[in-house]
Amino acid sequence: MSSATLLRLVLLLPLAGAVMNGVAPLFLKDLRTREKLLGTIGTAVVAIPFVITCYLFVTFGGEPIVADYFTWMAAGDLELAFAYRIDELSLIMTLVVTGVGGIIHFYSIGYMHGDSGYWRFFAYLNLFIFAMLNLVLANNLPVLFLGWEGVGLCSYLLIGFWYTDLSNSTAANKAFIVNRVGDFAFLVAMFLIFRELGSLSFDVLLAQGPGLPEATLNWIIFLLFIGATGKSAQIPLFVWLPDAMAGPTPVSALIHAATMVTSGLYLLARLSALVLGAPVVMAIIAIVGAATALMAATIAIAQNDIKRVLAYSTVSQLGYMFMAAGVGAFFVSIFHLVTHAFFKACLFLGSGSVIHGMEEVEHDLEERGHDTSDFDPQDMRTMGGLGEYMPATRTTYLLATLAISGIPLTAGFFSKDEILFKAFEYGYTGGHTYATIVWIVGVLTAVLTAFYMMRSYMLTFEGEPRWPIANRVEPHESPSTMTGPLWALGILSLIGGFIGLPAVIQGGEWNWIHHYLGAKYGGPVAEASVKGHMGLALEWGLILLSSVIALGTVYYAWRVYTAQGLEYDAQLRRRLAGLYQTWEDKYYWDDFYNEVVVDTLINGVGRKGFAAFDDTVVDGAVNGLADASQNASGLLRRTQTGIVQNYALALALGAVLVVGLLLVGV
Repeated sequence: MSSATLLRLVLLLPLAGAVMNGVAPLFLKDLRTREKLLGTIGTAVVAIPFVITCYLFVTFGGEPIVADYFTWMAAGDLELAFAYRIDELSLIMTLVVTGVGGIIHFYSIGYMHGDSGYWRFFAYLNLFIFAMLNLVLANNLPVLFLGWEGVGLCSYLLIGFWYTDLSNSTAANKAFIVNRVGDFAFLVAMFLIFRELGSLSFDVLLAQGPGLPEATLNWIIFLLFIGATGKSAQIPLFVWLPDAMAGPTPVSALIHAATMVTSGLYLLARLSALVLGAPVVMAIIAIVGAATALMAATIAIAQNDIKRVLAYSTVSQLGYMFMAAGVGAFFVSIFHLVTHAFFKACLFLGSGSVIHGMEEVEHDLEERGHDTSDFDPQDMRTMGGLGEYMPATRTTYLLATLAISGIPLTAGFFSKDEILFKAFEYGYTGGHTYATIVWIVGVLTAVLTAFYMMRSYMLTFEGEPRWPIANRVEPHESPSTMTGPLWALGILSLIGGFIGLPAVIQGGEWNWIHHYLGAKYGGPVAEASVKGHMGLALEWGLILLSSVIALGTVYYAWRVYTAQGLEYDAQLRRRLAGLYQTWEDKYYWDDFYNEVVVDTLINGVGRKGFAAFDDTVVDGAVNGLADASQNASGLLRRTQTGIVQNYALALALGAVLVVGLLLVGV
């Protein structure tokens, strides 16, 4: 088969799965209870594209392959085609989307067992993968934007999957609405690009875009960055992502790890040649990324919901990726995107396994007459000691925790260290002061990350159980359909970083992902040039610093939570006082949006200010049209008298009128 045919299969199989799982049960209601069949179909239509992508990856010759299937629309100078692109960047992204996505689908078979919406869930998951594949494989901005909007729609459906719970519906609405702000900026950027270049194809953009005037390029990249802050949850549009955990845990893993939140980073990496021509915006990207990383890390320290800790961790790690993009190290941002997909998916799925076990405890307590009104299966304060009962979940969660903390030789160590190295290098040899500040913030964030992640592990799996254990109320390990994916992701969290060994080893010759993606090696991802080179001793010193930070912080967190447990949290609250409260209240971002944007602007200015216009013009036009139709029908009604002679007279007059018109030659 040709690459174009194989690519068509990669794209259409998840769509076919969405149709089969979503439409067939509407007519054949017996299918809704066939969980094994539904889960197998849903997983297979993602796993098969992964296998096909592996084949395309192995056989890829180095030259981009463009599959132009058909013309989407043509109007004047605008001609849009459904065209898709196979190159190094799209292959890496497709492997992550289908590989990690397939693992999450397999995990969902066990996690969603018994849910009445099982068939609908897999239909939404498959549709999500289809939209994401359109995004990462597109060869022009409109097709990419189609996938961009598709993942937004699917996230709305999945976050609000249990829509009978008002909080879930609210979270889904929040994600959908906040992302529309960024999407509007993306649209304006596309209009600007078409005005300047007359095309939205990546071939034209990458060839001619860097030659645009710097002021124009700054505006285009700035607008695209605003779009990226929506999908990839950066200040100020990050507020939807922590609430996205309201959906089922596999949804959290899919959105937070492998798909939607990576969209903004992918967009910047795809257009990296243009981004490098907008140095002012690059500084903004790096600073916003650093601020987001630090802010989210401090918030995570004060959270007690295990999924909420991981959600703010995602926001923080995305900030790291934007830091890399802001210093021109786009291949490093993709490197961290890949490793983050491994350990964050493992962490979220591990939290799902924990919640699964704690819901068993809650159910047993209810059956034995205990009051569970204050029992929250996601609150780490009600856990403790779960490692004894859930050894597989404990081990894999620990592996992923060590990886995200940056323990030497784990996946997170290599990618996070490379980000810090590139930020330091860009400031040290390039003379960019903001990059040095970004590096300092990155180091501080690394300390906080190691601390709050080890805290989550200790409070969940170590120590004594903090739920009533009388009468042998115990959680159980999750089934193999859930622990199998955990082991796969846990192992990848350990070894996944070896695709990007640091430059000090063999002069960078073993940094595979740099050679694969980097433009100077023939790849599609450009990178910033630096004026000089750092000494070997300094490079090793930075690696040693990262190692000491990770090991020291993890050990400190392990020691204090082993000795004191929740009492240490109480000490932090007393020592930090108002600062800790600010972290716990998430810097009051939600309060600000509710009071200023929702209550003041929307409910106040929007609804009250335009009430007269709405009543007079909008309603007036609609009601006026209705009144005019009613009056006209009233006049016509008078001609319907029911007297046959009147109808005969009307026919005669009509005939005379027709003859008269013919005589005068009309």
